[in-house]
Amino acid sequence: VNISILIVAVVIFLLVIHHNFLSLSDFLRRELSDPSPLGLQPIDFIPAAPQRLADERNDQEIPVVIAASDERLGGAIAAMNSIYQNTRANVVFHIVTLNDTVDHLRMWLRSPPLKNIRYRILDFDPRVLEGKVQVDPQKADAFKPLTFARFYLPSFVPHAEKVIYVDDDVIVQDDIVELYNNPLKPGHAAAFSDDCDSTSSKVAVRGAGNQYNYIGFLDYKKETIRKLAMKANTCSFNPGVFVANLTEWKLQNITKQLEKWMALNVVEELYSKTLAGSITTPPLLIVFYKQHSSIDPMWNVRHLGSSAGKRYSPQFVEAAKLLHWNGHFKPWGRTASYAEVWEKWYVPDPAGKFNLIRRHSEAYEAK
Repeated sequence: VNISILIVAVVIFLLVIHHNFLSLSDFLRRELSDPSPLGLQPIDFIPAAPQRLADERNDQEIPVVIAASDERLGGAIAAMNSIYQNTRANVVFHIVTLNDTVDHLRMWLRSPPLKNIRYRILDFDPRVLEGKVQVDPQKADAFKPLTFARFYLPSFVPHAEKVIYVDDDVIVQDDIVELYNNPLKPGHAAAFSDDCDSTSSKVAVRGAGNQYNYIGFLDYKKETIRKLAMKANTCSFNPGVFVANLTEWKLQNITKQLEKWMALNVVEELYSKTLAGSITTPPLLIVFYKQHSSIDPMWNVRHLGSSAGKRYSPQFVEAAKLLHWNGHFKPWGRTASYAEVWEKWYVPDPAGKFNLIRRHSEAYEAK
């Protein structure tokens, strides 16, 4: 009898080990079949909010991608705080940063106002841009690899159907669910706010020349650009805030298309050097030429950082659903319009580093 019991126990033990081995093999097979590309490796993930908060919020999960460089980390923190505090949806932030910023970011996210935010941190390796971006050795410090994070959205959120991308110099004043639910036309992989048609641009476009048209970003003297038959006066769009349909993005190989035009520019210098001076926007303009949907312009009220003056009325700023300080005058570092609105959502840096940067910037501006 004892021998029979021992045999049964051994058989059960072997069956359990066999089952676990199969489960492990299946897990490894899934991991190997969908590898993360170089430079897009997850570091942290907070899987769920406390049950009390989960009960208070809706079931719908909203993925939001935001890049966070160390010198602008306070901006990303304020943007995430404004999004989180103004929604009842289960927002998950996919924070793209560089490896040397991770510890600072993780410490900041432990601050009391942010401790319940759900997030995932991804390390972006600039080597993914080799051969695709030409960096002037004399201006190497000005090169910001994280500005290209938006080109790799499916790698950050591989299983999502839709995703929101926002720059770090924004404040959201309404429920981000409305932006997430912005309709996209069939076959469109993204929805942007058009520059010359948006509410904010009707004020800002005066005196801006062609900065809000394709000719402001692309060199129409180059044969490669002329062959595309894109009208030079076509309204450009702002890629600092957009909604992406990742199913269409992957189906159309948008990332590969963007990388193709980046590499071609290295060889042929296709971007305009006279007006906009952007190296991130031109490939997006080419790939999405007349192939993108529109978002409500109140969800990207921009140019707040274009000058120190106030180009919008307080009533308009209060009604805006998303404020965007694109331009040189950031609310955390220089004299900017409506900086007090941004400061309502800013969470002090527990390490004290960001405050020092801000004081340094103000001292620099005063010289």
